Amino acid sequence: MNCVIFANGEYEKIEDYYDIVQKADVIICADGGANYARQMGINPDYIIGDLDSILPEVKEYYAGKQVKYQKYPRRKDFTDLHLAMSLADKLGANEIILIGSLGKRLDHTLANIYCGIEMLKRGKRIMHYSPSCTVYLIADSLLFRGKAGDLISVLTLSEKAVGVYERGFEYPLEDVEMEYGIPYGISNVLCKDSGEIGLQAGILAVFHYRIQDNN
Repeated sequence: MNCVIFANGEYEKIEDYYDIVQKADVIICADGGANYARQMGINPDYIIGDLDSILPEVKEYYAGKQVKYQKYPRRKDFTDLHLAMSLADKLGANEIILIGSLGKRLDHTLANIYCGIEMLKRGKRIMHYSPSCTVYLIADSLLFRGKAGDLISVLTLSEKAVGVYERGFEYPLEDVEMEYGIPYGISNVLCKDSGEIGLQAGILAVFHYRIQDNN
């Protein structure tokens, strides 16, 4: 099951998210993420969080649409996005796509990426999507499509990532070990329209920056 989560972060052109959202089996808004769902004319299945960021008129609108709310106190141990991901897990999602989870505040961006680590260990596929950059969390292999010239950066989120390989890139890697805190996997270049990245053990964050068309 595919679940899309609207976070209350930074969005690019709102219309560029429609294809991702329309393929979702379940849509969850993490608090103020509902404001962006409303802009898109999307009725989510759930809105979750302490509800301090959702606009009053948006909250009233979705209440009228019988959208399910799960309200938590403001003083809580987990972020609204973490709560949304936990709900996606409980609903049986095996793929979680987060939008609006990158940008705005660096601490929130990092927290949003870290939130996916436990879900990845539970066998979920985790992707943070934006039109210009997508971040994948992987513990095995990833075959993805893009364009020649796209930039790809890889960082380990575990202490070590073992047996890392990158194929189809200007700077190919094969069976290398990456250590946490030594970021030498930055700014590789995709040589064709697809590439593959994988590892034997550990967790990687793969950042895919798309080249922009000038037309």
